[in-house]
Amino acid sequence: MAFDFKKEYKEFYMSKSVPEIVTVPKANYIAVRGMGDPNQEGGAYQSAVSILYAVAYTLKMSYKTDYRIEGFFEYVVPPLEGFWWQEGVDGIDYGDKSTFHWISVIRLPEFVTKKDFDWAVEEAARKKKLDCSLAEFLTIEEGLCVQIMHIGPFDHEPSTVALMDQYIAENGYANDMNENRLHHEIYLSDARKAAPEKWKTIIRHPIRKR
Repeated sequence: MAFDFKKEYKEFYMSKSVPEIVTVPKANYIAVRGMGDPNQEGGAYQSAVSILYAVAYTLKMSYKTDYRIEGFFEYVVPPLEGFWWQEGVDGIDYGDKSTFHWISVIRLPEFVTKKDFDWAVEEAARKKKLDCSLAEFLTIEEGLCVQIMHIGPFDHEPSTVALMDQYIAENGYANDMNENRLHHEIYLSDARKAAPEKWKTIIRHPIRKR
């Protein structure tokens, strides 16, 4: 059986529909940064997602090529994730998606080094005829966070975030979002196939002890 991050690290990918506190360790990601409405047809966000998956699947299938990654084992590509913010906005304003800044990411297995990543970027660009130059090898350590499973459209997230805010206030924590610690979403549903009311998204916010 291929290694599946969602099953092996359930505390980070199988969150409940009630808030919970987690400490998220350091991890490496394929990342593409950008700005703008994620729903724009053919826009920067959709282009970023194409790059992420091209590089991710090049690494996943590397064992079928002449390139060898030390310590490689077969695995399921982890879900798409995103870090989001807007300049001068406390939280997220879903009414003006054109002002979104984002870092779209897919987690990397620990055995993938920067050298392996650079190979995959070049290989994906060559095979897919796709400019993958925006892809970067990014290390993130989120640390202490609150998270919850949001079910439904993205525009309905504020009511779920309110549950998170109430929970941390009642348990001696405070939000700690800043330029380095961001609103984080993990997408567990294929938005192209599932109805919006059934979309499953983990929302994760950085917190600190009061």
